[in-house]
Amino acid sequence: MDRGDLSDAEWELIGPLLPPERGRHARPAGDNRRYLNGMLHVLRVGCPWRDMHERYGKWNWVYVRFRRWAEQGVWDAMLQTLVDLGLTDDWQHMIDSTTVRGHVSAVGGKGGAFAQAFGRSRGGFTCKVHARCDNQDLPLGFYLTGGEASDYGGVDSLMAMPVPKPAALLADKGYDGDRFRENLLLHNILPVIPPRSNRKAPEHPDYRRYRDRNCVERMFGFLKHQRRIATRFEKTTLSYLSFLNIAAARLWLKHFVNAT
Repeated sequence: MDRGDLSDAEWELIGPLLPPERGRHARPAGDNRRYLNGMLHVLRVGCPWRDMHERYGKWNWVYVRFRRWAEQGVWDAMLQTLVDLGLTDDWQHMIDSTTVRGHVSAVGGKGGAFAQAFGRSRGGFTCKVHARCDNQDLPLGFYLTGGEASDYGGVDSLMAMPVPKPAALLADKGYDGDRFRENLLLHNILPVIPPRSNRKAPEHPDYRRYRDRNCVERMFGFLKHQRRIATRFEKTTLSYLSFLNIAAARLWLKHFVNAT
């Protein structure tokens, strides 16, 4: 096992979640574990697919399987299954967003930059990753918008995720809005959100509880250890979201293994 590859314990958990592959004449199907380790290698070191280490097989075979599973929704289903199996903390959830710089090779996807969740800024093309996590720094799901978009752009998608309803939701003052607060209270979720400085009648939360919001910041830090996440090289939102789901699944796998 090489650095960054799945351990035996991790493979026992994730292996059954991957679809079996049938080979064709003179073209063997290949080992799912070997190919998934190749995807994890590209995710971690941020190299182009053509520069993937040869120990994982031909780069094109690994890439084709990555894209096929992405189009079939395998990565989305894999993360959702791990969340369903492991999410036991419904005391409080956190939402936040982070901006990711787009590489020059990532621009030019079908439909234009806006269709592929890219926005323009002084530094060039950027993408904003909206995320929701639990109280153990573990991601529950993601949503992508252009880098210049408001944090509100991902609120509806984050709150519509099929996860248990928390008792409280922690977010920074960028999410301080009457409509969002009222919507949380209607669903019996306590908003723990500091007020904006221009509010005429500010509603101050429990600031000791608000300190736990650093969970989502730590989660983004863990995800950005993967260079393919810290910088976006993918032209399409589907490929980048798939890498996000793989990186999130790896965090869940480590959580499961360390808990046993």
